[in-house]
Amino acid sequence: MDASCTRADIRYPTDLSILNEVREKTEGIIDVLHRPDIGQKVKPRTYRTRARKDYLAVAKKRRPTRKAIRKAIGKQLRYIDRNLRSINELAGEPLHGRIGLLGRRKYRNLLVAHEVYRQQKQMYDQRSHSVPDRIVSVSQPHVRPIVRGKASAPVEFGAKISVSKVGRFAFLDRLSWDAYNESADLKAVIESYRQRYGRYPESVHVDAIYRTRENRRYCGERGIRISGPPLGRPKLNPTREEKRQAYDDERDRIEIEGVLGRGKRRFSLARVMAKRADTSETAIAIAFLVMNLETLLQILLRLFARLWRSAILIGESQFGELRTDFASVA
Repeated sequence: MDASCTRADIRYPTDLSILNEVREKTEGIIDVLHRPDIGQKVKPRTYRTRARKDYLAVAKKRRPTRKAIRKAIGKQLRYIDRNLRSINELAGEPLHGRIGLLGRRKYRNLLVAHEVYRQQKQMYDQRSHSVPDRIVSVSQPHVRPIVRGKASAPVEFGAKISVSKVGRFAFLDRLSWDAYNESADLKAVIESYRQRYGRYPESVHVDAIYRTRENRRYCGERGIRISGPPLGRPKLNPTREEKRQAYDDERDRIEIEGVLGRGKRRFSLARVMAKRADTSETAIAIAFLVMNLETLLQILLRLFARLWRSAILIGESQFGELRTDFASVA
């Protein structure tokens, strides 16, 4: 078993770009709420042209300084704060009940805008770059940053999944939009195996993050061999059998890497194009379903090929016997 991240289809998030998008969403909401007052009242000021220029002045720079970025973030926060106060004034009028003028999408964008403003204002005031449940996409607020620690992509944005492989079939054991430590999934996966097959597995093949003392104790109590070297200093002169066992364990463990690579290269797990959380989860689950169906189809085709080959061999032998009988009669 192993864990991975299925990246969502979002652009690389920066605080300035997210705030600019939120500002544009709030300006559209103000336009909708002010529609009944056109020709009667003056629309609240949004300074959208000036705000756009302030954003582009920093966004178009190749390498803006930290001071310039912080100054631009402060300006966008003040624009958004002004827009949110104007929205509250427009939507709070009792005679109109104008919050109902917003469609489902714009009302959702309004809720996301309030939360993004709160998070970004907190990070701006505290001069930090992290906040719990940080929103990295306005259109997909369920997406969270997943720290992977890899050289190519230290941080990925999408759903984190735990995957196990039993025989030739892969199982999606867990899917979460929040980051978690995958070592805690080992016990649940083993118990799922026991419910599925009626017994515990003979061995479990995982990488180093799963080989905690608690997981080793759990596997030892149930007679399950966990792959990898034991705790403590490595042996200076391991036996030939121990070397062979370590090699076989690593060869078996690396199969799960092939499952994840196959899913990302051929079955769209490298970039999930669905936008909603439920549709993204469905797309990820269907990818594993199709992978298993393809594996099953390969098994059936190989079985059919063996049966066909056996039938051809039997036919050739019977034809040879008939030819011999005909020659003897002649």
